[in-house]
Amino acid sequence: MKADLHAHTHFSRDAVTSIETFARRYEAAGIDCVAVSDHNNVDGALAVNGIAPFRVIIAEEIKSTEGEIIGLFLKETVRKGLTPEDTVMAIREQGGLVLIPHPYDRLRGSPLREEALLRIMPDVDVIEVFNARTTFQADDDKGRRLAEEHGKPMSAASDAHTPGEIGLAYTELPDFDGPDSFLASIGKSKIVGKRAFFGVHFISTWAKIKWRLHLGRRVAQ
Repeated sequence: MKADLHAHTHFSRDAVTSIETFARRYEAAGIDCVAVSDHNNVDGALAVNGIAPFRVIIAEEIKSTEGEIIGLFLKETVRKGLTPEDTVMAIREQGGLVLIPHPYDRLRGSPLREEALLRIMPDVDVIEVFNARTTFQADDDKGRRLAEEHGKPMSAASDAHTPGEIGLAYTELPDFDGPDSFLASIGKSKIVGKRAFFGVHFISTWAKIKWRLHLGRRVAQ
């Protein structure tokens, strides 16, 4: 099956994809499973889960005090601003899994600090080693080496914030029916994807500016 394990709807302030467009575009792209990982909330994931014809993993990209951590298979929002250790604990309390997104992307200010990543490494379930929004291949390669060094399963993601990014990257893995079987499946994964046009970052920045200026939440179709 094809799974995109990190993507965003307009419930993230820097994304412009409505839940209806999100579901329609993913179905057209032939993606079988999506981890909807909006920033600091699971509202978008729950909304997509209510209308999508494909499997949805309720997820969240959580801003900890030292950078971002994704929780997979969540039931409710994990609040931002916790330490990395407490963020992991909150994910585990829901029976969730821990995924580290874009760990070495030099152009983002959001990756989890390396010192923090190494502290929580025993509790990390998956490391993202290809992100379509990561500009430099070397940054993804460094993430792959980290995963290999620590024996962690690897994932790919579109990190889609706009409709045109949907389907650019995904993880091929055997079918699964929950967190435990997901861990077994992700260990047999294949990374597939290509990079997004760099200009998508400017779209996200403009979306964030509009959000901050209260200019509405109009989204691309």
